[in-house]
Amino acid sequence: MIRAIIVAGLAVRTYLQESGDLGFSLLLPIAIFALMYGAFGGQDMFHGTAHVVNEDQGGTYSTLLLEQLDELDTLDVDLLSAPKADLLLERSDLLMVLFIPEDFSDRFASGEPTQLLFKQRGNGGSESQIVASIIRGVVEEMNQSFQVQSQVNSALSETGIPEERIDIAVQKYLALERSSPTVRVKEDTVGSSPDPVNQFLPGILTMFVLFAQTLNATVLVQERRLGTLERLLTTRLSVGQLFIGKFLAGLSRGFVQAFVLLVLAYIVFQLFTPLSFIECLVIILILSAAASALGLIIGSIARTEDQASWIAVVFTMTMVMLGGTFFEIPKNLEILSQISMNTYANNALKTVIAQGGHLVDLGLELGVLAGIIVVGLGLSRLIFKVMPGGR
Repeated sequence: MIRAIIVAGLAVRTYLQESGDLGFSLLLPIAIFALMYGAFGGQDMFHGTAHVVNEDQGGTYSTLLLEQLDELDTLDVDLLSAPKADLLLERSDLLMVLFIPEDFSDRFASGEPTQLLFKQRGNGGSESQIVASIIRGVVEEMNQSFQVQSQVNSALSETGIPEERIDIAVQKYLALERSSPTVRVKEDTVGSSPDPVNQFLPGILTMFVLFAQTLNATVLVQERRLGTLERLLTTRLSVGQLFIGKFLAGLSRGFVQAFVLLVLAYIVFQLFTPLSFIECLVIILILSAAASALGLIIGSIARTEDQASWIAVVFTMTMVMLGGTFFEIPKNLEILSQISMNTYANNALKTVIAQGGHLVDLGLELGVLAGIIVVGLGLSRLIFKVMPGGR
């Protein structure tokens, strides 16, 4: 066993010294994680920027409008001069700009019709349309408040109540209505709302481990073609020890890639407790062992490195598709999904990551993966040819 570990260590050291393979194996999980973080790491709430040209400098209601926009968590307000805004629109650096006319406050206060102007290129883009919709909502609220204020003042004009007291009372009740509206909207989620990271992380992890078997298989074919395996057998190393060493080397390669991705997810997305993180590592270790055993089968069957790569890729993609790695399997394919090792690996990881389960809940999944290891090792050992009579 010690000699097998030494063989595995030599293989891993060679792997670490190959800058191309090492860079691909370690940087690819980081690149995938960066894409995950860009897609899922931000806030769920929309956040945009309102680009505004305020030609009503010092106006009461234009100032009020900008203050209310700036108070929104969903918007940042970027004030521009008219010439700069026109230039940015002309160069397509901006797709939409709000122009507040210079007589906006005066016309608003007098009750005369006034309007804001949205200058845009084309349809302005989806984000700008959302920003414009938010601005329209704020303006509509301002308009309604002003109309209520005007009508109350008109109705109480002959009562002798000072107008300032009326204004204070109206604003008080308007503010109360905004903070505690009479009609509220409640969201009732039916079922569970899937977390994209929880949903896709298990599939990405299992796919990485399966792709690692490609390298495992091609390395085995390459070493057999170059005579490296035969030279190793001229030492005291037996075929069985060499075989176990190659198995452990393949296991290490798959585990390292998945470990990098899992650690990044642990640090940034904070998906795990320490216990669930360790349990995920155990699942990944078992899956890596199963993938390594399958990689040995592929490497023993293939006669060229290209054959090993193609067989491994076809096998991996078949397992990914049948295993429901990223999408649910249609009911008419559920029986076929039972032959995919990804089905059991994904279920195990989802149980721990998304459902709060533990290893004791994964008897079927871990049992199937363990069975794949035993069968894979037995079958690959039968066809593991290093030299004549070395079966």
